[in-house]
Amino acid sequence: MAQNAVATASKKPKKEKRSQFSGMSKALVRRETISAYLFLLPSLIFFIGFVVLPMIMCLVYSFMDMGLGESGTFAGLSNYVRMFQDPTFIQGFWNTVLIVVVAVPTVTAFSLWVGSAIYQMKPFTRSFFRCIFYLPVVTGTVAVTVVWKWIFNVYYGVLNQVLGTNQNWLGDEKTAIWCIIMILFTTSIGQPIVLYVAALGNVDQSLVEAAQVDGATKLQVFWKIKWPQIMPTTLYILVITTINSFQCFALIQLLTSGGPNGSTNTIMYYIFDMVYRYNDFGYANAMGVILAIIIAIFSAIQFKFAKTDNG
Repeated sequence: MAQNAVATASKKPKKEKRSQFSGMSKALVRRETISAYLFLLPSLIFFIGFVVLPMIMCLVYSFMDMGLGESGTFAGLSNYVRMFQDPTFIQGFWNTVLIVVVAVPTVTAFSLWVGSAIYQMKPFTRSFFRCIFYLPVVTGTVAVTVVWKWIFNVYYGVLNQVLGTNQNWLGDEKTAIWCIIMILFTTSIGQPIVLYVAALGNVDQSLVEAAQVDGATKLQVFWKIKWPQIMPTTLYILVITTINSFQCFALIQLLTSGGPNGSTNTIMYYIFDMVYRYNDFGYANAMGVILAIIIAIFSAIQFKFAKTDNG
């Protein structure tokens, strides 16, 4: 009996200490959680005010027949029905898809190739080329557009001077959209190249050296070792390039204004045209909703592809 009493007495302090430590840990976790949310609060307010609420308002206004700054009336699904009967929207949709389908794979593949080449260089040379390729990203869109407009000029453009032709590149329906894609390509490769150089620097070199010792070729080393490790970077590049391609607007507005004959018209430019030229705010919001759905579908496909490739 005495031994049991001593054992019981010796266990009580341990239980009390554990409960004290548990209470302290819960309080610490609660305090850290509150601090974390307080630090996130400014970004959260910005995200809700400038992302979530505009998305909800866009969805609501897409069911309205209204102009910019007007109260409007409820129109149901008429804006969506009208959209798929609108030849201008359909043409803009296919132009947008063409830009995405051509620009996204070429930007990704070219950036990976250039990034792999730059990564093999010495540190100073590597930094120099990263800076050169990143310059168009930080250069103003208007400045870049002015340069390209001069290059494609019919009478004194550099391209016609070099080729010895008199082609109206931006005024021809057959070439205008490809000029837009070329400019978009040159302005989109800077960030992916920098990201790929950084991603290749994080590849586990011990695995690469082990594969080389086992006799693996450069292609096998890249496909079996490097590619899976840079897949998260590739996925990010695919998603941001897809979104940027779908939202191509400034180049078209400054160079062609959707012409000639709508050959460079895109969904984004048509949305702008509907709001500021025709004052059809409800219809423009309906197109914005459809554009967001299309981007979400493309992004989901890319996530599925990356997951399958890694699996």
